[in-house]
Amino acid sequence: MTKTTLTAHEWKEKGNQEFNKENWSEALSCYTNALKLTDEDNSEKAVYYKNRAAAYLKQKEYNKAVMDCDEALKICQNDPKALFRRCQALEALERFEEAYRDARYIISADPGNKAIQPIAARLHEIVQERYKQNSRVSAKVSQMMDIAFQMEGDSEKRKTAMNNLLVLVWERAGAEVMYKEGIVSKIMKILKLEKNEEIITDAIRIIAELCKDNISRTKSILQDIGIPWCLEMINSKVTERVNAAQYCLQTILNTYSGMTNKPDSKPKKELCDKYHKEIDTILSCLLYSVTSRTISGIARDAIIELIMRNIHYTALNWAERLVELRGLQRLMEVASELEEYKYESSMNITSSTRTVTSVCLARIYENMYYDAAKERFSDAINEYIKDKLLTPDMESKVRVVVAITTLLLGPLDVGNTIIAREGILEMILVMAGTDDLLQQKVACECIVAAASKKDKAIAIINQGANILKKLYQSKDDSIKVRALVGLCKLGSSGGTDATIRPFADGATKRLAEACRRFLINPKKQKDMRKWAVEGLSYLTFDAEVKEKLIEDREAIQAMIELAKTGDQSVIYGVVTTLVNLCNAYDKQEMIPEMVELAKFAKHHIPEEHELDDADFVNKRLISLAKAGVTSALVSLSKTESQNSKELIARVFNAICSQQEVRGIVVQQGGAKALLPLALDGTDKGKKQASQALARLGITINPEVAFPGQRIMEVVRPFINLLNPECSALENFEALMALCNLAGINDNIRKRILKEGGFQKVEAYMFEDHDLLRRASVQVVNNLIMCEDTVKFYEEENDRVKYLVILCEDEDTDTSMAAAGALAMLTSVSKKSCMKIFDAKDWLDALRFLLANPNPDLQHRGVVIVSNMIKSTKEIAAKLIETDVMEILMALTKSDTVENKKVKEIASDALKVASEWKLIKSANEEQTTQTTNNLENVE
Repeated sequence: MTKTTLTAHEWKEKGNQEFNKENWSEALSCYTNALKLTDEDNSEKAVYYKNRAAAYLKQKEYNKAVMDCDEALKICQNDPKALFRRCQALEALERFEEAYRDARYIISADPGNKAIQPIAARLHEIVQERYKQNSRVSAKVSQMMDIAFQMEGDSEKRKTAMNNLLVLVWERAGAEVMYKEGIVSKIMKILKLEKNEEIITDAIRIIAELCKDNISRTKSILQDIGIPWCLEMINSKVTERVNAAQYCLQTILNTYSGMTNKPDSKPKKELCDKYHKEIDTILSCLLYSVTSRTISGIARDAIIELIMRNIHYTALNWAERLVELRGLQRLMEVASELEEYKYESSMNITSSTRTVTSVCLARIYENMYYDAAKERFSDAINEYIKDKLLTPDMESKVRVVVAITTLLLGPLDVGNTIIAREGILEMILVMAGTDDLLQQKVACECIVAAASKKDKAIAIINQGANILKKLYQSKDDSIKVRALVGLCKLGSSGGTDATIRPFADGATKRLAEACRRFLINPKKQKDMRKWAVEGLSYLTFDAEVKEKLIEDREAIQAMIELAKTGDQSVIYGVVTTLVNLCNAYDKQEMIPEMVELAKFAKHHIPEEHELDDADFVNKRLISLAKAGVTSALVSLSKTESQNSKELIARVFNAICSQQEVRGIVVQQGGAKALLPLALDGTDKGKKQASQALARLGITINPEVAFPGQRIMEVVRPFINLLNPECSALENFEALMALCNLAGINDNIRKRILKEGGFQKVEAYMFEDHDLLRRASVQVVNNLIMCEDTVKFYEEENDRVKYLVILCEDEDTDTSMAAAGALAMLTSVSKKSCMKIFDAKDWLDALRFLLANPNPDLQHRGVVIVSNMIKSTKEIAAKLIETDVMEILMALTKSDTVENKKVKEIASDALKVASEWKLIKSANEEQTTQTTNNLENVE
């Protein structure tokens, strides 16, 4: 029969057949087809809705089950089955009051119904408890609000009360009571006069929590407070308050778009389309406030970060709209600001502002994924540069050079295009050659940024090296250190190739010593220490510099302390230096045949320094870990720069490769910092962070390494490493970590299955690689403790058959894991016991296990056979026909069996066989399962 020949009733009957076979998806499809063929609202249509609701319940699609029950009840009011299924779905959704209402309707319609009575009793208890809790919460909220909003009251008591309200708002009941009590208007009123920053911060956080995941409440609150209020709250010099206001704005955007604060969260298209206007208004207001002259520096940074988080195509995809609103020109205005150079209309900025702006510009450029968009981006930047250069005063030229430097730290291609324009590089070199300190400083910074690519470095070596040397003789330390970094960068243009040295021998060591002096001198400003670290980031391509630096405890400690400040502008220098020290950069694979061809063609062949051998690198990794580098990486990992995140992940992964320091990484918060790095960033960065997490999960008890909810969140990074594009080592370490996780509890096992872990793990059971095959079977062995995994083996497939084959694997550990999995499987699944016979050599496999000299394997074998005999008479009879029973009898009498448990299990199995009174019979015992009428499809 084809789809078009079936009637609605026939589709329903077919759906019932699939439902009884537990094929929920097929049943859903059949009931849906029946509904499509039924226009009239009649009792049959109500049945189709009820049956589809039953299938949705099985698939845990509770919202859809509620909707189908609603439709059925519109047709047949107070229908017991529709009410029963809606009650089940509502309870699963924790809508207990509504579920209890449905349970009461069923009881009033059918007082003798036994299926609903225990459910109604359970729901009555829950509803009563929630009522009591709500009453308690309501009283507590009223009490705290009375204290918190009494302006004349004691400041400490008011602070405590506001903090208690913040705790209460996290509960659903607390949030509802506060909103009804009009807390929003009360907060608006007191914040006009409030001076205590802690109270203000808590009040902002309460508003954020009220908006969280509740669109109707968010719309109402925004109508009351308005976006200008949010911007007013973020405008502060107090970091905690700025963070709270930033979180509040992000929460509002998340609620409208369906995103969360998790790194891998994606918006919901239907919500974004519906609330497009609201989202656009919020982001536009944020963009216009970027160039405000009245906001604080940290507020400006927070606003740029908010824009950066939401413009990407994986978020709210607002980048092109930003360009359209002339947002690039505004960001370039911010990019041209100098913290140390103030004038009448200058903006307040922090030491991180230009770094944050450069990352934001890079993020916008990432979204220009077609030529016309890239052109619009470049046109906007060119327009800004051109307008500034039309003004003859020196301030405009300085600001242009500063803006170009910021560009070079962000979208490098755009920055290089600007530098290549006629007269720009020459202007920068002229400024560097003047006697004006400010011009020297900004020109020097731009030269350093411009020498990022080898061709640019060569051009600057030819034109600017002498100027940099001259500037290095300056008496002003701020000029001297910048020139030093420029020389360091030019001197490192050969990278790790030991044969290329642009400067004379020994020059890099002398430059490194000069950087060190700036770095360890506490009298020097942080800005100079930052530049010194950046100089080292270039010089540490040289293996000799690496070895000297790692032995210099004072310099390493100074660098770590600088990183702990969390200043975004120090990230590049610190992290690149650490990557170099750890040799955590990508290395080009040297294929012997290609090397010989290169020699023959007289091409240059890069050579690695002997101090970059594995032994030296490992010592450096251990030294860094013991010096406390993890705490520095944790501070720096809060950056929004994807490239910086990748570098941080590389350092983490390199350190985690050393087993003896993994405990230190966990103690200093490394696991917590690695999790967002594994979920958000570049592909390489996510892979590096995931591997680092896996290494921690192998050595350290996962419950210690990943406490609380974190243990659930590391599942996805591990599964992401089970990818053909990852190396065998990455695959193996991920499998080992998953094995440890799967051994903890059923919730984690279910999470692994939910993330599609079983199928990915299973693929490695067929690998030729012994270690990969063994690790995957061990993971499956632990996963079988979950009933959902058992269902995979009960389906129509050869999974049980393959486990039987693996029981005879040459690798003992693989054999042990497969036999263990089979032992657990047969203990809970009669279907799996029967499926063992599908394997061609099942009897040989059982003999192999029962007669195995390894006591552990023998134990698993006798458990499998015992489970099979206990499962059904038919299976036991099939075993009796073989010599398995004789082997069992021999085991009970043998003196050579080491494990006493083996004898006991074998003896119990024989007793069961005796109780079956096994005879040749075709009769099968049929078990019937009585199910309450409400559970059945019609």
